Amino acid sequence: MCFVRRYPVIIITVVVLAGVLALHMVGIPAIGRWIATAYVGAFVVWTLVGMVRDVLRGHVGLDILAVVAMVATLAVGEYIAALIIVLMLAGGEALEQFAGRRAKRDLSALLDRSPRIAHVLVHPLAPDSEEVRDVAVDDVAVGDALLVRPAEIVPIDGVLLSASGEFDESSLTGESMPVAREAGGEVLSGAINGARAVRIRALRSSADSQYQQIVALVHEAEESHAPVVRLADRFAIPFTAVALVLAGAAWAISGDSTRFAEVLVLATPCPLLIAAPVAFLGGLSRAAKTGVIMKGGAVIEQLARVRSAAFDKTGTLTQGRPDLVDVRPATGIDADELLMLAASAEQYSSHVLAEGIRRAAAERRLELRRSDDASEVATNGVVAVIDGRTVVVGKPAFVASLAADTVRATLGTGEAAAYVAIDGRFGGVLILADAPRPEATSVVSWLRSHGIERIMMLTGDARSTAESVAREVGIDDVHAELLPPEKVGLAADLRPRPMMMVGDGVNDAPVLAAADIGVAMGARGATAAGDAADVVILVDSLTKVVDAVAIGRHTLRVALTAIWIGIGLSVGLMLIAMTGIIPAVAGALVQEAVDLATILYALRALGGPATGLVAPRAS
Repeated sequence: MCFVRRYPVIIITVVVLAGVLALHMVGIPAIGRWIATAYVGAFVVWTLVGMVRDVLRGHVGLDILAVVAMVATLAVGEYIAALIIVLMLAGGEALEQFAGRRAKRDLSALLDRSPRIAHVLVHPLAPDSEEVRDVAVDDVAVGDALLVRPAEIVPIDGVLLSASGEFDESSLTGESMPVAREAGGEVLSGAINGARAVRIRALRSSADSQYQQIVALVHEAEESHAPVVRLADRFAIPFTAVALVLAGAAWAISGDSTRFAEVLVLATPCPLLIAAPVAFLGGLSRAAKTGVIMKGGAVIEQLARVRSAAFDKTGTLTQGRPDLVDVRPATGIDADELLMLAASAEQYSSHVLAEGIRRAAAERRLELRRSDDASEVATNGVVAVIDGRTVVVGKPAFVASLAADTVRATLGTGEAAAYVAIDGRFGGVLILADAPRPEATSVVSWLRSHGIERIMMLTGDARSTAESVAREVGIDDVHAELLPPEKVGLAADLRPRPMMMVGDGVNDAPVLAAADIGVAMGARGATAAGDAADVVILVDSLTKVVDAVAIGRHTLRVALTAIWIGIGLSVGLMLIAMTGIIPAVAGALVQEAVDLATILYALRALGGPATGLVAPRAS
């Protein structure tokens, strides 16, 4: 029922076509002809009104050719063909509307995640009071004291009133590690609070806060997109002009007005109306099967012509999760025992490093122990009694306060350490790092060797970490410690165009929307980034970026070739029809063969050469 309301022209045309065919089959084609003529005539008038509006806006497209074709087919009595042209036009508009709705949903997830309620403290001066009144975020005044509960999104930029707090700012800055804040430190809206409730004092209004600014940037970036002209529209005017000149010349030379229709019936716009959409749909289908969602044919065109590429770091060029890279036990302690005890304690921690430690223990098939006495000390670490031994895992200062012999570890770029103490003595250090994706180097190399002239990294992470990862994957142009507005500015200035931005997370949504082609790693990334992008990768592999570019290029080549096949055959047949040896009815049938040839060729977009890059197996 929704389809009927949304696409009434398609439904009406199908009904009329079925009725006309039925009348023709029962032996009363005259009534069917009048019905078809009246319906197509009304559609022509409606299309002409739309054409006038488009011309006033400076856009002239395939509608001219379609109107000429419909009138010509009616003039030579091919009313069935006229109805089919109407159906093709309506179907093409439906496909465009569907793609448009997909593209315009890009803000929904971002807005859904945006904080709407804030907990304003009723007694802000009472340190133990958590009595609050919930108000709309827009009603929070600068200076109000707010309570942010565990795992809640910070609703507004503020200053931390609690002694300390830990916040996940990865969706804002790209930094994969939680950030610790002390009293007086600034906390950004959109950050996720840690395991302990904290108090903040509103520093800015809702409209001026970080997260709301990101939402505004996405709006602005979306509105700045230049419209992309449909591929077939570029051929419409010259092809129409050639067809009319040939048809007019045939009429003038022969002196027979039917010669005009005989020539023009071979100039129906089917190769242009169908070939490119079929090729693009084939490309979209092929991409979807590989785990890549493209939002419309215009995206395929842009991907095919991309000349610059920019990548976020965390979760894009890197895994987006810290992995254990080294176990450094103290003297007299076995490495597996150290990891087992630490992972057993980390079962009771929500820290991002804890997940990496537990994962490493599982990979080594170490059996974890349970604890009946475990507690997490917010921002510092976890303490648990494991098999009668007191195990402490956490920051060096926290562990050193409980184990005086703690030795500081030397860390490489991008590494983080979890220190371990066992029964009051230093047990060792676990080293974790957010490593580059194994396929990142080959992806960067493929893009560079296939015409991408400039590749850069845009990240909010620390410069030393960003440069280390960039060196590993083969990127020389690095811009680090960026906020979302700075990313947007750099993307806007990047040349040559078109440029492709690949990222994930809320912080990447504005730059993905601002780029000529925004590609979101949506397998684990924020839905806001996926919705703001033109391309969403559903498989957790960077090789799909290469697949997207390769599919775009192959699809555009197929579409252009199909169009030229259709134009070439049509022009050749029109030249023959000028001699009068192809009657109008035969011409309509021959033109259907041309249509079929272009459609069959366009279906080649469903296949294509492999890129040679293989996605790594999920661990």
